[in-house]
Amino acid sequence: MPDLSGKVTFNATVYLAARSPDKAAAAIERLRRETNKSAIFIQLDLVDLRSVLKAAEAFLAQEAKLDILFNNGYSSQIDSEFGTNVIGHFFLTELLIPALAKSYEETGVRARIINTSSSGHQFAPGDGMEFVSLQGGPERDAWVKKGGGFRSRWRLYGESKIGNIYISNYFAKKYADVLVSCALHPGGIKTELQRNSGAWMQAVGQALLYPAPMGAYTQLWGATIATPAEITGQYLVPWGKVGKADKRASDTKVQDAVIAYLKEQIKNF
Repeated sequence: MPDLSGKVTFNATVYLAARSPDKAAAAIERLRRETNKSAIFIQLDLVDLRSVLKAAEAFLAQEAKLDILFNNGYSSQIDSEFGTNVIGHFFLTELLIPALAKSYEETGVRARIINTSSSGHQFAPGDGMEFVSLQGGPERDAWVKKGGGFRSRWRLYGESKIGNIYISNYFAKKYADVLVSCALHPGGIKTELQRNSGAWMQAVGQALLYPAPMGAYTQLWGATIATPAEITGQYLVPWGKVGKADKRASDTKVQDAVIAYLKEQIKNF
């Protein structure tokens, strides 16, 4: 368990992008109460690429550079999981590359992209990605039925989380001169995501999972303390250290196919 008793002060302007204005306002108010600092809200629905475009435009209208980007959105809905967790994050990051590059240009310090994945990436099927499963329709329905509802649900989750690692590695390599990119497992954390679980799973969660603030520890370590060489292109694990992802996450052939698929999804925007 890391020691969280010390305080580190950063003079940063924070933007909080969220789908729900009400939840964002509550989070910002809590931040203000606890730290006497605030954040700026930007409307963002990662599953809606028009919303992603508008969010990036809203940020770029206010800021020329971006020092740290946390990609931390998540959907538990089977039909929007890959779109939210992977396509939306990939598109948003692509749109913000100029601001990330500007940060390096002005400071000489590489900007950082921190992508939240999960140990659940290990549930991905086959070689890591079965593209027939990524879009709704008869073929995906048949894929889900063949695998069984419960098993297929976890395989879809695994694909979205290994997808986070693929895009993280892609950005780390393509823009190595100006930025650092890593993916991570935040740990077993108590969040609202457990509210849709069965009673027994919620009981287990209450006993074994860590408080929600712990979920930010590894992200913050990667964003502010770890050296660029230590983390870029790496997979981080609790609490603030470099770990090792499933070997399929380093398959560049599958990664290239995923990136090609993502570029096809966003090409009309």
